[in-house]
Amino acid sequence: MKVKYLGETSFLELTHDKIYKVLSVEKDWYRIVDDTDEDYLYPPEEFEIVEPNDGTTPVTS
Repeated sequence: MKVKYLGETSFLELTHDKIYKVLSVEKDWYRIVDDTDEDYLYPPEEFEIVEPNDGTTPVTS
């Protein structure tokens, strides 16, 4: 699954309009490797889905 960040660019965090791969969906939040090369959870309302989950991105509740 791939998503585009819609928020403001944050230095060394997330970049506006950049596409990120979602590693997993945990309690409805996206686990993404951000611009620090570390993975963190982010709320989905800050993103637009550009490539839907094809079943390969794990989803946990």
